[in-house]
Amino acid sequence: QVQLVESGGGLVQAGGSLRLSCAASGLTFSSYGTGWFRQAAGKEREFVAAVSRFGNVYYADSVKGRFTISRDNAKNTAYLQMNSLKPEDTAVYYCAAGRPLATLTTAAGYNYWGQGTQVTVSS
Repeated sequence: QVQLVESGGGLVQAGGSLRLSCAASGLTFSSYGTGWFRQAAGKEREFVAAVSRFGNVYYADSVKGRFTISRDNAKNTAYLQMNSLKPEDTAVYYCAAGRPLATLTTAAGYNYWGQGTQVTVSS
C-alpha cells in the first residue's frame, strides 16, 4: 500500500521559513517524480514544485527564488524548503508521486497523493 505522509506545516509570520517533508512508503521512491501542490481556501489546487527521478527541478513562477524542492532517495523522503513566506502562500500543501515519464507540473501526472499539511502565513 502506497503512503505519502506530509509534515512540517504550521503557523509562521510573513518573511519566515518552513520546511515540509514528505515520507513515502510502499513504492520504489527513486523511480518516481515527486511534486508539491497547494490548495488555498476556495481555490483550485495548484502546482508548486517538482523534482524528477533524474533530479530535474521545476517551480511555479510564484515561488521561484523562495522555495527549494529536494529529495533523499535513501530516506524515501522529499522536502520543500520555503523561505520568505508571504500571506498568499497560505494553503494546504500536498505532496504527490508522479507516474514514470509523466509531466510533473500538472496534477494529472501524479497517481499517489498525501493527505496534506496546513501552512498559514500571518501578515
